[in-house]
Order: sequence, then C-alpha cells, then structure tokens
Amino acid sequence: MTPAFASWSDFFAMGGYAFYVWLAVILTLIPLFGLVLHTVLFRRRLLAEIRQRQSRERRIRAAKSKKLPVKQQENPCEYPSS
Repeated sequence: MTPAFASWSDFFAMGGYAFYVWLAVILTLIPLFGLVLHTVLFRRRLLAEIRQRQSRERRIRAAKSKKLPVKQQENPCEYPSS
C-alpha cells in the first residue's frame, strides 16, 4: 500500500485544490460544532428548568402539608341572623 501524499506539505496542498477542500472541511465543521454547542446549552437550560420546577413543586407540597385545616366559613350569600 502506498501513501497518497509524499509529504505533509503535499497533503495540505491537496493536489492544487487545497482552497476548495479545506473550505469544504471548515464549512462542514463549523455547523457541526455549532450544533454540539447548541445541544449542550439547551440541555443545561432544560435541566435547570426541571430542577426549578421540582423545587417549586416541593415548596408547594410542603406548604400544603403545613397548612392548618380551614374552618368552614358561613355562606356569604345568606343574611346574618339577628
């Protein structure tokens, strides 16, 4: 098996098509890195929202369990008896 390029400079020159080859590589890698970055940031934000929602639900449950039973109020539509 013979190598396709004799030296590193030949590899980077890409047989005279270096500009087009490396431009295509860069234009492929930039969106891929952007997609990875977007996914990581979205995941962090989503996990933070989930933690916040769970914390809120815990606080609500704790407040309901500590709440004293409310005595039954009189019907506000009825007139007070004299």
